[in-house]
Amino acid sequence: MPLPKMPTKPAALLSPKDYPKAEKGKPAKTIKSATPEKIKAIDVAPAPQRKKIATVPAVVSKPVAEKPVPAAIAKSLPVVAASKAKTHDSRVKSGTSRAADKSGTTKLFVLDTNVLMHDPSSLFRFEEHDVYLPMITLEELDDHKKGMSEVARNARQVSRSLDALVGDIDHHDIEKGILLSKLGNKDAKGHLYFQTKLQSADLPVGLPKGKADNQILGVVRALETEMPGRPVVLVSKDINMRIKARAMGLPAEDYFNDHVLEDSDLLYSGIVQLPDDFWNKHGKGIETWQENRNGLSTTFYRITGPVIPSLLVNQFVYLEPKNGEASFYGQVRQINGKTAVLQTLRDYGHVKHSVWGITSRNREQNFALNLLMDPECDFVTLLGQAGTGKTLLALAAGLAQVLETKTYNEIIVTRVTVPVGEDIGFLPGTEEEKMSPWMGAFDDNLEVLNKSDNDAGDWGRAATQDLIRSKIKIKSLNFMRGRTFVNKFLIIDEAQNLTPKQVKTLVTRAGPGTKIICLGNIAQIDTPYLTEGSSGLTYVVDRFKGWAHSGHVTLARGERSRLADHASEIL
Repeated sequence: MPLPKMPTKPAALLSPKDYPKAEKGKPAKTIKSATPEKIKAIDVAPAPQRKKIATVPAVVSKPVAEKPVPAAIAKSLPVVAASKAKTHDSRVKSGTSRAADKSGTTKLFVLDTNVLMHDPSSLFRFEEHDVYLPMITLEELDDHKKGMSEVARNARQVSRSLDALVGDIDHHDIEKGILLSKLGNKDAKGHLYFQTKLQSADLPVGLPKGKADNQILGVVRALETEMPGRPVVLVSKDINMRIKARAMGLPAEDYFNDHVLEDSDLLYSGIVQLPDDFWNKHGKGIETWQENRNGLSTTFYRITGPVIPSLLVNQFVYLEPKNGEASFYGQVRQINGKTAVLQTLRDYGHVKHSVWGITSRNREQNFALNLLMDPECDFVTLLGQAGTGKTLLALAAGLAQVLETKTYNEIIVTRVTVPVGEDIGFLPGTEEEKMSPWMGAFDDNLEVLNKSDNDAGDWGRAATQDLIRSKIKIKSLNFMRGRTFVNKFLIIDEAQNLTPKQVKTLVTRAGPGTKIICLGNIAQIDTPYLTEGSSGLTYVVDRFKGWAHSGHVTLARGERSRLADHASEIL
């Protein structure tokens, strides 16, 4: 990779106690009296691999005034709480909720059945506000508790939580409300109320009173009449029910407490563009050294400056000057206050660095291959639209590390079996034979990878294909519970169709030496009730960012074909 200009004088390495540390609300302290005797080289790498650097007086710079973060960097920063609150107020909350928030009044949320079946822990996610359950909601829970589906399991879990809440409560005290923090949920500071008496309310003429949705609407209207000063809000995942409630003048909201992000544009991308004057502001006192890692010589830079606190560990940074200077591509390895260690990347776009015959075609693909080929990175998430190369890169990296370097024993591939159109019914055969129709994407990519070796001939390619097939196992999500994968390269395709609970089940299967790759496109969610904000893929990207053994890259440019790229833009 092209590197930035070398510093005119090599600086000495600082010990950890000499790092400038920034406290909350206070600027970082500068190092006083930094003499050659006080500043000594430290061993960041083991002694045999470490190259000695001459000890010279360090350049002590003046405190750098805080400046606004450039727009290019701000785009990839973690979500700011204020912006999230603004999004909630303007896009989700009803007028009654906004008025109650301004006045500081606690609200009474009437829950629809689909909220409980969507998120069994929703009872405890309303903070200081109270929750009200109509009797018809309990009836519908009872109707949906049978079966092995996710909805049935959630209904049974809600029933168990309700039984634990009311188990030792006298029936005369139920009307007073039950503390939701009773089961140890400290964030739930409100009370749970049940409908203990028949509440009659006048519904518009023409609405059938026997329908469950209309009975819940009647309960909301009756509660508004009984408690005129109390904000009463209906919470439902049913869009049509919310429309009916608003048409009747009743406040209604969607359940959004399970959303990781309200706006998918704020999702962590794993990449940040450095400002053009980055080296001018961060080049003072720069330190550089080389280490041998995994058989490769890698260059490291320790820099200090105002942009560093906005970066995350394992985030990729790049600088592409327009004045003809060399570009810089790096990865953040360590962050300590306003000091960070950047590592240069391996150029997988060059033929001699190809992975199973595959080279990166753009900047993001090169970042992805650096993560996929890093043995220290246990969990990788790749996001991108169709044709950006997610599956091809993951398979190529897996084959290279299973068959060439022997880092892992085998590749395990799994995905959610959600059909785009009508389901074709039951499939005959074993587990792998049943999963084979869902694995067409992997077959297509394996065909591309087999053709990469032109010198092998037909017999050689056939033998290679048989070897590859013996090292790839296709598994179903339905049988993942209780398993432990040791030294496996696990690829989870179409992860955007997984719920956060399902993703947790899969990621916790990892045993020693296992690497998990999650692939997906949050713009193509086929699972009902899942959105871009509540998808399991969004969930893990947001929760794993900044961990030293995980990485994420959002692939932006399609490389499938000019037809596919044009179709994704205009259709």
